[in-house]
Amino acid sequence: MVNLEWYRTFKSVYKNGNFSLAAQELFISQPAVSQQIAMLEAHVGYKLFNRKSKGVDPTEYAKLLNNLIIDALDRLENVENGFRAKAFNANRLITVGVSKDFYSSLASALVGQFDYIDFSFHENEALFELVNAKKIDFAIVNQQYDTFDTFSSKLGMIKQVIVGSTAIDQKQFKSLIKAADNEAIEHWLNEQIWFTHDAGIPHVKLFWLHVFDKKRPAIIPNYIIPSEFKMLSTIAKSTGVGLTWNCNAKSFLDSGMLQMIWDSEKMPETAVYLLSNKNDHLKGVFDKIETILKAVLK
Repeated sequence: MVNLEWYRTFKSVYKNGNFSLAAQELFISQPAVSQQIAMLEAHVGYKLFNRKSKGVDPTEYAKLLNNLIIDALDRLENVENGFRAKAFNANRLITVGVSKDFYSSLASALVGQFDYIDFSFHENEALFELVNAKKIDFAIVNQQYDTFDTFSSKLGMIKQVIVGSTAIDQKQFKSLIKAADNEAIEHWLNEQIWFTHDAGIPHVKLFWLHVFDKKRPAIIPNYIIPSEFKMLSTIAKSTGVGLTWNCNAKSFLDSGMLQMIWDSEKMPETAVYLLSNKNDHLKGVFDKIETILKAVLK
C-alpha cells in the first residue's frame, strides 16, 4: 500500500541531500526519516540513497523516481495547502467595519455564515483608513477606494427614499406627484411630522438639492433618533415620515410596517462596495462575503 508520507520524506531528503535537514524541514526525528526511506526502498525494491561523510547521494533509481513523482506530489501538496487555507479562513476571526446605519440591512446578513466576526462601526473615510492600515479585514462602504494596498468590489446600488407610517393617507400626495406639481409636493412634505437620524439633516439637504433644486429644505425635524434602524422602528409605531436608504427600509416595507411615500426618479442611486486589503489568504472569505451581500442588494 502506498504511503504518501514516504514520498514526502523522499522528496525532502532528495532536495536537501541530508537526513537531518529533511527531519528539520518535516518536523520529525531523524530516525523517523531513516525508517520511512527504508520502508519506501523495500516497497519499490531499489536502494535510493548512498550515504557519504556528510549527507547522502541519490542513486539512479532515486533520480528516476523523483522525475516520476515530483509533479504529482507538488500538485497534491498545493491542493492540501489550499484546503488548509480555506479551512483556516472559514474558521478564523474576521473583522468587518460598517456604518451603524448599514449594519441591520447589510452586515447582519453575515451572522451565521462565519464562526467568528468582530464588527466595528465607522463611516467611509475611517473605514478606508482601517482597511488600508490592515487593522480590519473588510469594510462595507458607499464610496469607492482603490489603492496599491486595497481593492474593492461593487455589491449593488442603493438610494434615498421617503417612507412613512401606515397611518398616513397619501392619496393627495400621489395625485400631486402624478401632476408633477413640485411646489405642492414640497408643501405637503413640509406639513408632515419628520423623523431623522442626523440633526444636521445632510441627507435631507442632498435629497432636496436633487429633487427640488434647493439647497435648504424648509422642514424642521420633530424627532432626532441617532440610529436609522431605530428611527424606522419608531416611525412604524408612530405617525410620521423619514428619509432613509431603500435597503434599510426594505424589511419594514415588505412586512407592511411602513409604506413607501416617495421613490423619486430624480434622486440618483449610490453604489455600495466591499473593501479589503490585498491579502491572498482572505480571498476565499472576500468571495463569500461578496456573494452574500450581492444577494441582499439584488
